[in-house]
Amino acid sequence: MSHINTDQIPKEITDFITYLEVEKNDSDYTMLNYQNDVIQFYHYCMDHHIAYQKITYLQARGYINDLYEKKEKATSISRKISAIRSFYRYLANQGIENYSFHLLKLPKKGKRLPKFLEYNEIDEIFDIPDLNTPLGQRNALILEMLYATGMRVGELVSIQVGDINHSNQTIKILGKGNKERIVYYNKITEKRLNFYLKEGREKLNSNGNPFLFLNHRGNQLTTRGVELIMDQVIQKTSITKHLTPHMLRHSFATHLLNEGCDLLSVQELLGHESLSATNIYTHITNDRMKDVYLKTHPRARK
Repeated sequence: MSHINTDQIPKEITDFITYLEVEKNDSDYTMLNYQNDVIQFYHYCMDHHIAYQKITYLQARGYINDLYEKKEKATSISRKISAIRSFYRYLANQGIENYSFHLLKLPKKGKRLPKFLEYNEIDEIFDIPDLNTPLGQRNALILEMLYATGMRVGELVSIQVGDINHSNQTIKILGKGNKERIVYYNKITEKRLNFYLKEGREKLNSNGNPFLFLNHRGNQLTTRGVELIMDQVIQKTSITKHLTPHMLRHSFATHLLNEGCDLLSVQELLGHESLSATNIYTHITNDRMKDVYLKTHPRARK
């Protein structure tokens, strides 16, 4: 979590942020978003001379309208409302009750199909890292492991060498809500992993660090560090898409379904709480199935 200047923030808000860090089991990414959302809301109240403890329904709706005018996405606005509701639930437990934000309706979320890479694009990005350098060996493994396991980038950078079971080709990872799960990797990933452990990581690990992925200083690689690696990789390809770690997760799920894997198995492999979160991938595979049908059925070709 990032540090904030508590001199400019009321104690209720700093206490709420501490509560999130200590009591809640959300990921650091979620908590950071909640922290920023509540602080942004507080600054809005100050700028508009609103006492946030006594905010009215109309004033709350005015804040949401302001977000719409700034072209905020529906998903972002929904998260901000959820964060502020969570803050007011916390205040209610402290004896300060205000339910204005609970009366607001969450904006309807449009179905946004996940972006993924085609098979040939996967091959192209995997050819980019220079396997003759420690950082290139690390980057090659990062790409392989994200695509082979479907894990989130936060899960990737948290892997310690001791979490890997080489005999079973499995990795124990800590997912959302501090829930442990096992992910699997294949023989190609195993080859990249062993190469990196024996070569690149040995040269990078000047500090005796337990984490698998290290930066050039020998420290744990950050999620931002992985994102920068993705930016550097995609610039060396002919691909026009914006490459992100999550795109490899989407590619993992989409390609599994394309090859006949059932939805429940993909749900387990992704670590989704409910099947509804995995269902979005069926839209992609259904479109592909229709395309294959139209190209291959004798009557459809006519």
